Amino acid sequence: MQDDLDALEDRIAQLRRAVRAAMRRRDTARVRELRAELRAAERAWDRLADSLERSGEPEPPPEPARPAGPLLPAREHVHQVLTLLGVPAAPKLIGAVHRAFFSGELPASRLASLRRDEERSYRSAPGARPYYLCPALTSDLLAPARALITVSSWPLERRIVGPLSPRVDFLQAAVRVAGAAVAQEGLHGSATGDVERLLRSFAVSIPGAIAPRRTGRPAPVDPGLLARAAETEIAVHIDADRRTRADAAQRARRQLDERERLFGAPLRAIPGTAARG
Repeated sequence: MQDDLDALEDRIAQLRRAVRAAMRRRDTARVRELRAELRAAERAWDRLADSLERSGEPEPPPEPARPAGPLLPAREHVHQVLTLLGVPAAPKLIGAVHRAFFSGELPASRLASLRRDEERSYRSAPGARPYYLCPALTSDLLAPARALITVSSWPLERRIVGPLSPRVDFLQAAVRVAGAAVAQEGLHGSATGDVERLLRSFAVSIPGAIAPRRTGRPAPVDPGLLARAAETEIAVHIDADRRTRADAAQRARRQLDERERLFGAPLRAIPGTAARG
């Protein structure tokens, strides 16, 4: 039970940092979403602390320092990353963001089976968890998109991907990562190597995101410049992408049941295309 309290305290601290970063970006919608998650985590801490007090379990002595380990299950680590990004993400990006901003281990092997495990859990007890990790849905077939993970509590429109969505989501992720990097610099004074590598992986693919080189060595990526360059390009694509996602979401609400809206519609054979013997 004490370990659960420690994990919740870590989660609360991470959410508070994310709220501050969203406030600096003036992302009011994101602030509201993160503050709701923060309040839920604080309520969970209160309930657990009350249970611990009622049980009369004595407070254990402080433990000696130990190597960082997976304080939370893999799904919780992934949820933290997706909460930071706010867009569907592939396992490779999830792993890179986790290394840059979070503690603990997130084995790649767990990411490979996570979506399947989540759907199995939903089928056995629908709605038993506060959220599920789900695949993104394609805008044309409303089927699971390959290797993109989302959160069930997100609006359906955000969990759907159309032709422009990969680029829009990449740019929006760049803005979120830049904000998180600024927050980390405020706490620690400088970005870590993992954060710098992550920023550069975005910047090299966004026009205007890297300042002109003045010396032989490339300068560190400026998170503010990266965010501004990404937002400039987002403005070009965002309206068309939103229309595609909104139209697909309307179809999904009409055509799919609750499970299919989370995990995607099964691919159905087109009449007349079955193999003939």
